[in-house]
Amino acid sequence: MSIIIRGGTVVNADRAFKADVLCFGDKIVAVGENLDAPASATVIDASGQYVMPGGIDPHTHMNLPFMGTVTADDFFTGTAAGLAGGTTTIIDFVIPSPQQSLMEAYHQWRGWAQKAAGDYTFHVAITWWDESVHRDMGTLVRDHGVNSFKHFMAYKNAIMADDETLVKSFRRCLELGAIPTVHAENGELVYQLQQDLIRQGLTGPSSHPLSRPPAVEAEAANRAIAIADVLHTPVYIVHVSCQESLEAITRARANGQRVYGEALAGHLIIDDSVYQSEDFEFAAAHVMSPPFRSKQHQAALWHGLQGGNLHTTATDHCTFCAEQKAAGKNDFSKIPNGCGGVEDRMAVIWDAGVNTGRLTPSEFVKVTSANAAQIFNIYPRKGLIAVGSDADIVVWDPQGTRTISAKTQHNKGGFNVFEGRTVKGIPSTTLAAGKIVWHQGELRAVEGAGRHIDRPAFKPVTAT
Repeated sequence: MSIIIRGGTVVNADRAFKADVLCFGDKIVAVGENLDAPASATVIDASGQYVMPGGIDPHTHMNLPFMGTVTADDFFTGTAAGLAGGTTTIIDFVIPSPQQSLMEAYHQWRGWAQKAAGDYTFHVAITWWDESVHRDMGTLVRDHGVNSFKHFMAYKNAIMADDETLVKSFRRCLELGAIPTVHAENGELVYQLQQDLIRQGLTGPSSHPLSRPPAVEAEAANRAIAIADVLHTPVYIVHVSCQESLEAITRARANGQRVYGEALAGHLIIDDSVYQSEDFEFAAAHVMSPPFRSKQHQAALWHGLQGGNLHTTATDHCTFCAEQKAAGKNDFSKIPNGCGGVEDRMAVIWDAGVNTGRLTPSEFVKVTSANAAQIFNIYPRKGLIAVGSDADIVVWDPQGTRTISAKTQHNKGGFNVFEGRTVKGIPSTTLAAGKIVWHQGELRAVEGAGRHIDRPAFKPVTAT
């Protein structure tokens, strides 16, 4: 089936230009002005609109078993919500339990993801270490299209990776041509601060940010960057939330180190005042790690995106309903960590970024798709409007508006951290693999239509 998008302005990370875009099957087959198209082609009128690569969210958690429960969104509801917001590909996380085989966990997640409506691929977390982990990392890179491994420096007594695990895994990543990614928070400090606060009777959600101050994140970011520097390994720091972590990334990059930083849409928009609410349900709904920060840190994150020291925007989409969050009613450390956002990321970043002059449309494409595609080695298949690229396309109406609300969102969880925000700039049409999956407010997501995307290693991999 052919689809022709006519009359729009194509926006890639390097430039914007007037052009039609012709898609056949799941690929873009022509880009240019006044293109000929088959008489049977579906025509999408993009006059006055931008035609951009579908968004890539490099940090989501669908169907995640975590803190004694499982996220509200599975791979269908989560990816369908993403399509409604212009995100056509997610990078989710396989998170083995301690002592669980990496391969067993990987196949478990692949099974859950069979119902995805949009394309997906995986980071695999290293939560423990022995020779089987070393071996399985090689198998995942060589045979299963995995080229990134996640390390949680937080969550003591659960999935936290100690320094020995970090060093051995980073070294193995370098051997394999894979990139280590890091959740940077000092897990021991977090644990001790949590216990201190609970002993003082400070058990509500307002204690959550107190147990995870910026210094806790900055220490771990500096440590991960130092380990990567010694081992000559690139490193990607997920959900950078504070000025101090950004400064660590900026210093390392100025010294020639290959360090990448990710900002969450929530951290760019929402400040830490949400934790002061007297309404437990409201405050608990915002509990995620790292927590939302002050406006000073928000400003720093925007500067990081503008200056090129933060490279991607993500959501850490990890939804829990009010009943699940209530597990921490009497102990904030038991509130399941996570918020939504996969449906709203593109619109809130456009509204707060492009509409304010912080970002150009091409810079928006960089931080919502192209940079993630390049860092995780799926460019130019993803993150680009060009002949041969996947027909993952969002037609963006810069004049369109939407008021974000949990009542109208497509993801589960019953809460939206951007509730009530009216955004200007929304997708009018989304194409995924050459099929119209969102059009003028109608979601046409199909369960199981998403494909697993193999991500090649950054160098040839032998059977080591």
